[in-house]
Amino acid sequence: MEIKIINNSIHPLPAYETAHAAGMDLRAFTSEQIILKPLQRLLIPTGLHIELPIGYEAQIRPRSGLAYKHGISIVNSPGTIDADYRGEIKVLLVNLSDTDFVINDGDRIAQMVVAKYETVSWANVTELSDTTRGEGGYGHTGK
Repeated sequence: MEIKIINNSIHPLPAYETAHAAGMDLRAFTSEQIILKPLQRLLIPTGLHIELPIGYEAQIRPRSGLAYKHGISIVNSPGTIDADYRGEIKVLLVNLSDTDFVINDGDRIAQMVVAKYETVSWANVTELSDTTRGEGGYGHTGK
């Protein structure tokens, strides 16, 4: 699949790091170093604008290494880029650690997964089919 992209940054386009990776890394595009303090959240620009086909979204997800090593995540994970959005992709990072985290221009800050989705229409009914699970919700299967 080919997707139109405008890259206003000086960094390479998002790319898959391994042959079977689902996500492509997004890089920070900033003119100065950013300090993300503990429990602080900031929108980090990427310099990227994309034109997704109708029926597709781009999911913005945390990078596992940043989450594990530094406690850096995404507040609205996964963030969704809709097919009709043409603005700059920005990543809403949060620092869940107890130490400052430094973001430099070009740092890999998130990953993007392009995924197909369905548009639904609702059928208003008075009952649903039975299943083995039924109404079992949070914790119903035990540990």
